[in-house]
Amino acid sequence: MAAETTTAGAGRPLELAEVERISILGTESIVCGFHLTDYIWNDVFCNLTAASTYVLITDTNLARLYVDKYRESFAAVWAHVNPDRKAPRLLVHVLPPGETSKSRATKSAIEDWMLGEKCTRDTMVLALGGGVIGDLVGYVAATFMRGVAFVQIPTSLLAMVDSSIGGKTAVDTPAGKNLIGAFWQPKRIFMDMAVLSTLPAREFSNGMAEVVKTAAIWSSDEFDVLEASAEEVRAAVLEGQSGGSGASGLTVASRSAAQTQLLRVIAASARVKAYVVTHDERESGMRGLLNFGHTIGHAIEAVLSPQVLHGECVAVGCVLEAEVARRMGHLSEVGVARLTRCLRAYGLPTAMDDAMLVRLVGEKRLAELRPKRLLDIMALDKKTVGAQKRIVVLKRLGATLEMNPTSVSDALIEEVISAGVLVKPVPEQTTEQAAAAVVVLPPGSKSISNRALLLAALGNGECRIRNLLHSDDTQVMLGALQAMGGCTFSWEDDGDTLVVVGGGGQLHMPPHELFLGNAGTAARFLATTANLIDAKDGSTVLTGNARMKQRPTGPLVDALRANGCTIDYCERTGSLPLRVHHDGRGLPGGRIQLAASVSSQYVSSILLCAPYAREPVVLELVGGKVISQPYIDMTIAMMAQFGCRVERVAENTYAVPTGAYVNPAEYMVESDASSATYPLAFAAITGTECTVPNIGSASLQGDARFAVDVLRPMGCTVEQTATSTTVRGPPRGQLRALGLIDMEPMTDAFLTAAVLAAVASNSDTDGVTRIRGIANQHVKECDRIAAMCAELARFGVDTANHADGIDVHARALGDLLPGVPSVHCYDDHRVAMSLSLLACVAPQGAEIRERRCVGKTWPQWWDVLARDLGAPIAGADPVEEASVEEAKADVAKADVAKADVSIVVIGMRGVGKTTLGRVAARAMGLVFVDMDEHLESEVGQTIPEIVNGAGWAAFRQHESRLLAQVLTQTHATGALVVCGGGVVEEEANRRVLQQHRARGAPVVCLTPNMQHVAAYLNRDRTRPAYAVTSDINDVYARRLPLYAECCSHEYLVDKALLGSGNAGDDDERPGAWAVIERDFVRLLRFASGRDLNRVSLEHPSFFVSLTAPDVRAYLPDALPRLTAGAHAIELRADLLLHAEAFANADLAETGTANEFVHYVHRQFTLLRHFSRLPVVFTVRTVPQGGAFPTSADTLRMRLLHSAVQWGAEYVDVEVDSLAPALYAARQRSLVIASFHDPSGTRLRWAANECEFADEILARARACGDVAKLISSARSWKDNIDCLDFVKRNHSVEHPLIALNMGYEGQMSRVTCPCLTPVTHPLLTTAAAPGQISVAQVHQARALLGLLPAQRFALLGSPIQQSPSPAMHNAAFAALGLPHNYRLLETAAVDDEQVVALLRAADFGGASVTIPHKQTVMPLLDSLTPAAERIGAVNTVIPVNDGKGGRKLLGDNTDYLGIVDCLRQAQLDCSGTADGRLPAVADAKALVIGAGGTARAALFALHTLGVRSAIVFNRTAARAQELVTEFADLFDSLKSVDSLEQAAETDKLAYIVGTIPGCDLMIPEALFAQPAGVALDMAYKPRWTPLLEAAQRHSGWTVVHGVAVLVEQGIHQFEKWTSLTAPAAIMGDAVYAQYNAQF
Repeated sequence: MAAETTTAGAGRPLELAEVERISILGTESIVCGFHLTDYIWNDVFCNLTAASTYVLITDTNLARLYVDKYRESFAAVWAHVNPDRKAPRLLVHVLPPGETSKSRATKSAIEDWMLGEKCTRDTMVLALGGGVIGDLVGYVAATFMRGVAFVQIPTSLLAMVDSSIGGKTAVDTPAGKNLIGAFWQPKRIFMDMAVLSTLPAREFSNGMAEVVKTAAIWSSDEFDVLEASAEEVRAAVLEGQSGGSGASGLTVASRSAAQTQLLRVIAASARVKAYVVTHDERESGMRGLLNFGHTIGHAIEAVLSPQVLHGECVAVGCVLEAEVARRMGHLSEVGVARLTRCLRAYGLPTAMDDAMLVRLVGEKRLAELRPKRLLDIMALDKKTVGAQKRIVVLKRLGATLEMNPTSVSDALIEEVISAGVLVKPVPEQTTEQAAAAVVVLPPGSKSISNRALLLAALGNGECRIRNLLHSDDTQVMLGALQAMGGCTFSWEDDGDTLVVVGGGGQLHMPPHELFLGNAGTAARFLATTANLIDAKDGSTVLTGNARMKQRPTGPLVDALRANGCTIDYCERTGSLPLRVHHDGRGLPGGRIQLAASVSSQYVSSILLCAPYAREPVVLELVGGKVISQPYIDMTIAMMAQFGCRVERVAENTYAVPTGAYVNPAEYMVESDASSATYPLAFAAITGTECTVPNIGSASLQGDARFAVDVLRPMGCTVEQTATSTTVRGPPRGQLRALGLIDMEPMTDAFLTAAVLAAVASNSDTDGVTRIRGIANQHVKECDRIAAMCAELARFGVDTANHADGIDVHARALGDLLPGVPSVHCYDDHRVAMSLSLLACVAPQGAEIRERRCVGKTWPQWWDVLARDLGAPIAGADPVEEASVEEAKADVAKADVAKADVSIVVIGMRGVGKTTLGRVAARAMGLVFVDMDEHLESEVGQTIPEIVNGAGWAAFRQHESRLLAQVLTQTHATGALVVCGGGVVEEEANRRVLQQHRARGAPVVCLTPNMQHVAAYLNRDRTRPAYAVTSDINDVYARRLPLYAECCSHEYLVDKALLGSGNAGDDDERPGAWAVIERDFVRLLRFASGRDLNRVSLEHPSFFVSLTAPDVRAYLPDALPRLTAGAHAIELRADLLLHAEAFANADLAETGTANEFVHYVHRQFTLLRHFSRLPVVFTVRTVPQGGAFPTSADTLRMRLLHSAVQWGAEYVDVEVDSLAPALYAARQRSLVIASFHDPSGTRLRWAANECEFADEILARARACGDVAKLISSARSWKDNIDCLDFVKRNHSVEHPLIALNMGYEGQMSRVTCPCLTPVTHPLLTTAAAPGQISVAQVHQARALLGLLPAQRFALLGSPIQQSPSPAMHNAAFAALGLPHNYRLLETAAVDDEQVVALLRAADFGGASVTIPHKQTVMPLLDSLTPAAERIGAVNTVIPVNDGKGGRKLLGDNTDYLGIVDCLRQAQLDCSGTADGRLPAVADAKALVIGAGGTARAALFALHTLGVRSAIVFNRTAARAQELVTEFADLFDSLKSVDSLEQAAETDKLAYIVGTIPGCDLMIPEALFAQPAGVALDMAYKPRWTPLLEAAQRHSGWTVVHGVAVLVEQGIHQFEKWTSLTAPAAIMGDAVYAQYNAQF
């Protein structure tokens, strides 16, 4: 249809697009084009049945973008079409986005709204949105008034090509997705491609899964286009609207090439689905073809949703179902490989262990994809008929076996989806059976395939390569050559022929690094090839997986460097990743010397590229015996076939002329001789016959000699022609040992020989086969020699590992170990295939744990083994096991996982890394490593000397080398490593840090106050200054994103936060740095998992929600009061937007967003500095009752991720599209997945209307550790319903926060089982309607009988003056607790009254004082470690015994009171700048006294970190007894005879007096240290001699005994009640009584 521009009366002209129509069910109702808004309304008004009301339903995200546009267009088009008639109604209904809306509850709400709006049967409903909106709104249309007209306007690629076509409508239920719905065909489907311009890249991939699927079942031509044009299609979808005018694409003439391509791809896919639907509307046959990939894909989705999208699951399902077809013998391996490669090209996962899925859900979640679970889910698939599962089976790409799904057995599906494979013993054959030769055609040679690909790509002209190996390795080579753009590839003959048009060596720099997996051949060949890239600057990075990064490339890189190439190691010297720099010189050429004793691939790499060097190459091989000469010969022979003659001028010297390869018209790749050894060896070990065509004596490959040189001497009959090989094995069990054999010409075949040697017991010799000449096998995909030793041992076979070989001691078949060994393959294809042969004759077979690793060279090996060779196989689901025979690499990996991985600290110089690192290392018992100091020690020069002498580059090289060494070898565990400020400048260093972080190690970045850093750097002269042209702030700005790349956690170091309150103010309070140190250690303990600071969910718990826009409003005094009784603090980041600086800010502006994140970080850090409680970090959006705009989701996600990095114990994320990604990246934080329904209409609790709540709960648990569902009460009964819902769904293992907002919902807060949000009278406003305080909750629970009153007492004598009753009763009253604390004075602790109290059901706890701290211990059931070590109890706590009863636990809080007071004194210490309080580990302490309190004092000093102490007591013998008992807690603990002697101790910074009524003379010399703390446990009199003396020294801080009384009482209260104590109220009560008495 041609575009029109018409004028609507006096209104604007209409813009009617040119469109493409597609027929479905006999009507051209699918409309494709660009900018269709006016066209849509014009078509609806003119060509569809008129309606009285048009209802447009969309979601909040799309409403912002399109609703106003659709309203305006509605009016304009109506005015044009019907200028004289009154316009019908246009109603708009907006839903929350996401799958949660696709429910029966939402459907009912829409219907009720439509009825309320008086919609009638002539209403037309339009669905504007993705699949969720289309499915839901279509179902509404199907049932409203028994069916009303319906229009689809899909806005996502997935909806356009899939869900919008065909009339399927449905809602989800807790039992599964799409289980309730109807077929209801839309009158129109308008596909407006213009809306795809804002499509996220992941959503593009999600949709492309369906596009590729459709082509795979229907059109080989379309598949060819998709396969060859991945980048173009991606650009068309994601960038197709850029660069044109606002109406670009409205007409055919105005469409860009990208837009034309986009329309073609989508329309082609839509046409297929339209055709299928037309011929099978109700899915009774052909329509089932559209479910290719869905049978297995839906099962995966059921486990991994919502973190993994539908299209991502279908992509994996497509590959697995294609493997089913291959296993059945219908689809070639070429087809599977092409499908896999095509899906990968569109950013989709292709395996259940795909790295993308690991990143999205984590390995633990992926482990849930067990075969049995997936099969159980498939049993419910709608395609299943009875117990028979049905799968769409491909016979080739573009065609299916049948025109409907095919029945497939569970066993076959299980085999394909299992991680492992069980190979069972092959039955012995009859003479007739054994005489029937099996013909097996192995895949193309990997070695030849890779060489042919590189030669043809570098050559001139077109070359058709046949029998190319389709494997992981060749896919890597293809992808890399395409990325370097020097050639083009296309497929013919249904993928059997690859057409290469060479570029004559004209390569360009790839747009991204080249990831080569574990493909050693590709890595070595491309290391030289990358130097041919025609660029005068820039670089190319070659990298691989973890194993590839261990495999050597050093000799090759050394030779290339010596020839003038510039190549850097990005990580480990001698291995990938490599960075090849381009300077326009290419490969210089001339004489090149190369050490070739490790790998012949180095030689082939230089030979293959040599014709394109600037000068003719003379390659001289040096350094010992050349390894694998046949592979070098193969390279030279193939170069000749492509027109380049290499002259061997000496034994190890080759001359290569310059020139260009000339591609032959056709090149046939030989079958892989290494792979051919497996079917031939199968014949040998089973006594059968096998023929391998295409491998014979004329082969280029050394391994072709295997049959003649290995199998014939072992007793096999071998017939070999120039082009084929046939082997017949001797009778089973009659193989002969080889003795000594040199396998250097065929090193890869040694694994096959070793397996045969394991059962070659028919020998007159010692039955030992000694294989030599295979030293290179130590450094292949794994250490193959070590691997074979370890795995053969599982069968009972003895071996010996040698530097260049292996000895194998044969066992008779009957002597192999019984049972089913579980074989580890080390991700090595040859280990898996060779050991599968031994499984064929083992007594009960064997389990091969990693079946997919054979994809490297022979993906269909298991099919061949079962179908062609007749081995019984089945799927296996390996379980983890611990064995003394595990391979060294596995053992090492397990050891590292169990150990404490070292912590790394990074950040700008001057931020305090070294100071904080030393403190933290001491506190956590870690080895401290300062990388700068370590570097200076290793190099023997200072850093300024290195930089001034050799330059920054040399320094960075030393730094990179040592960093990798420290984090992977010398200090990989048990250390705290501090790096230099510029460590992140080098990519190699960043990779090392990222890899260390990936092992679960905390990498903590210190965020500075840059004013403080600049001031420090101006003073510091121990390190080289920044360049004159470098401003420190510019340096920081450059490094900031690099720090972010590397760090797992972030810590803000800003003393100004603890000063006057002004950013940048250096007027810090005394002890500010001690606070920073304390909280840094706290973060490291959390990040490393040592102390997660989580709330116990076994009892009711609370978090207080702060509401001020600046937490300073609560500091310092209000915060401890308003958090009393709470277990955590909620920081509402959305409410911080009310701060004046952000009240009207544009959060979309980058600078504003950065400022807000920094502001929130400061607020978070302030809370950390002033409270020890866990933080619940929340960003609540407007629709969920908060203040954060939904238009700023990018910033919201950034804040949530930042909270994880800052160490928030809990992060609250709404159940939406952001939740899965946050959950996957949560590290140590727990995710509270929340959903708020402020209206109370959607989230209902009653059993007969809780479907939506059940669904939300299921989604919350899928993406959260704690589920939080908040509704609003409409009646008091809602509270009862909520309580019942909680009882059905809450447990400690699966915690649930569920309550109602509003006044009528307050009772639900009383019964909420855990983490109830509360307010406090000191807060000016509550965070949510109906919030009440902790005290109110307790009062209500007491009235309801949920909180029985308990009795507490103080046991001792005399105790009448004790302030403890006043202290604890004040605390009970403040928190609304119905408890009572009283004095129970008794001379004997076993008094009948005391015993009765301790055993009473309402006993809540007791304090114990003199004289009963030791005599009470026999009455108790157990002691805490502290009480046991101190030898005294001051606190009795009743605890559950786990059997429904209670037991009495004795504890000691005296020492905790001392610790808290000393720590606070550290913060308050006001010594001079030159005489600060020494570091705790360096300071010394004095304890005066030797009684029970002195014991607590010593334990407190040990807890504080003091390492050296002295004890004085007037009775010296008692002091010495104390020293003897506690000596093991200190580096040095001694007694002294006098206080004068004690005064001689240097760095004496802590003095603790423990003698009541002490009248000692206190020497002034005790206070010689400029700063210190004196604490006296006696609180009568107020000023003891010790405190009076200390008071006279200005640098000393004094602590009165009454302060310790309060602090230990606070700990008692918290241990009894599990609540945060109202510390200020308790202190006020004590001091009121104390001041009155003293």
